[in-house]
Amino acid sequence: VLGSVGLGGLVLSGKAVTPDFGRLSPLKGFGRMFSVTGLAELGKALLKVAVLGGVAGLLVWHGVHGWLSLALPSVPRALSQLAGMLSNHALALAGALFVIAAADVPLQWWQHHKNLRMTLQEAKQENKETEGDPHVKGRIRQLQRDRARARMMQAVPTADVVVTNPSHYAVALKYEEGRMSAPRVVAKGTDAVAARIREIAREHRVAVVESPKLARALYRHAEVDQEVPVALYRAVAQVLAYVYQLRDYVSGPLPELKPVEVPAGWDPLDEAPLRKGGRA
Repeated sequence: VLGSVGLGGLVLSGKAVTPDFGRLSPLKGFGRMFSVTGLAELGKALLKVAVLGGVAGLLVWHGVHGWLSLALPSVPRALSQLAGMLSNHALALAGALFVIAAADVPLQWWQHHKNLRMTLQEAKQENKETEGDPHVKGRIRQLQRDRARARMMQAVPTADVVVTNPSHYAVALKYEEGRMSAPRVVAKGTDAVAARIREIAREHRVAVVESPKLARALYRHAEVDQEVPVALYRAVAQVLAYVYQLRDYVSGPLPELKPVEVPAGWDPLDEAPLRKGGRA
């Protein structure tokens, strides 16, 4: 009783005595007998029988004179002596059972927790059922990125200027006076995406201005559909002013863009750059 309660707690249930005709199936019975668990239980049962049989044999062997002496006294005295001998033997066997249970309880506890563990395939299946198929989720994220990129490319023709690295970075800016409090990033990208932004800008006659430091700083610290950081206002204003001069250009010398100064730390190539989203 102590062993059972110690393993699973005190559980009162009539399920064990409920008729179950599945237990009468010979195939299931043989399957349980010749399984790894069944063989292990059979081995433990044989070991218990051997231990209890050995203890009982030792008790009989050492108490043989007591058993033989039961024939000498009167019947009431013999019955009293027999009851005492049986009580002592029962206590000894109960002690042996206690030792067996003390060794079996940790083994049963370990086996129970081992059976509760899931295999790698079961863990993957459970994760797939709860979190969703990672392949499907990856495909959904890819479609979301593709759609976001397509919307971004559609916004490039509405930009006022595209600031480039000139080849690795491209950031498209838009500013509408009276409707925006600050210039806004409508598109940005690197390498192949940057090349596509520049191509669309040239097709729609959007000004493309080379300013490597500003392009890197905008790509690093500004997100699409968000206003440029306050620290970059002056540099962006200088580029927009240059673009507006180009729009008003009729004749005479072509305006030149003076070197754009970017605050220290905002260019990712600086010795001590700000982390992404940092503050000046």
